[in-house]
Amino acid sequence: MKTLIIAEAGVNHNGDMEMAKQLVASAAAAGADLVKFQSFVAGKIISADAPKAEYQKHTTGNDESQYEMVRKLELSRRDHEILIEECKRHNIGFFSTAFDVDSFDMLVELGLDQVKIPSGELTNLPLLRHMTRLGLPVIVSTGMASLGDIEAALEAIIQGGTPRELVTVLHCTTEYPAPMDEVNLRAMVALQQAFGVNVGYSDHTRGIEIPIAAVALGATVIEKHFTLDRTLPGPDHQASLEPHELKAMVDGIRNVERALGDGIKRPSASELKNRAIARKSLVASRPIRAGETFSADNLTAKRPGTGISPMRWDDVVGRSARRDFERDELIEL
Repeated sequence: MKTLIIAEAGVNHNGDMEMAKQLVASAAAAGADLVKFQSFVAGKIISADAPKAEYQKHTTGNDESQYEMVRKLELSRRDHEILIEECKRHNIGFFSTAFDVDSFDMLVELGLDQVKIPSGELTNLPLLRHMTRLGLPVIVSTGMASLGDIEAALEAIIQGGTPRELVTVLHCTTEYPAPMDEVNLRAMVALQQAFGVNVGYSDHTRGIEIPIAAVALGATVIEKHFTLDRTLPGPDHQASLEPHELKAMVDGIRNVERALGDGIKRPSASELKNRAIARKSLVASRPIRAGETFSADNLTAKRPGTGISPMRWDDVVGRSARRDFERDELIEL
């Protein structure tokens, strides 16, 4: 099964449409399936006095409020239209996370065919109901959530109109960057077992090994932040991959997909040509004369594996040689 790889541009365009276009091109060049932005109106989602997160203070300072920081990162409807066209030009899917009702409705009008619910909106019941009423496939991130939070959200999503089979739950650790010892990647498997849904992983760690490991554990969706340059100003750049790293992650995931196979243990096509070379056959450990009894004194196992398998040792020992055998010659019965 092919993993859906979402290159999360998010707000790493810094409000600059030329940078946003470059992010689209970069995601496409890396081989991602979708490039995802964020759709919101700051005044509808953030109170004027809402504090910044600690990582936001670290990356953008404390001179402005969270509202002021986020307001500069809004994308207009026209911006969305331009980015959708840019995605078509680069043959990559456009995607966006809506943080408010009006932004979601705009995305639907622009042709959105699946829904992304961010971790911060997991407990926003009115928005959950609004975003799931159309029955579109839903990808929901679960950073900061308990099993109880997720259970309540899934109930709202399913009752809202989205069938369980169209829901993918992403395990996530909402810290930027996420500490390795807080990733708890096995929790992704626990989510699948607990709720019977498709699962994936939204990654905020540094590096690419954790999302690749998630695919080996059964992730069907991987979401990863990326940027053109980690040294750019803005809240998310420092915890994002640069373009060459994004490509390495995509390549690694595709390799893991191929390597996972179908789970049936059998010799592969390329192994078969090596079997006779690597395995052993029963041979004479010293000259054997016709009529002599085969025994541990005159038999051994050596390469190549083109003769009698050593697994037939008990069948051969005790029989009489039908002809002479020289040292290292393959035994025949």
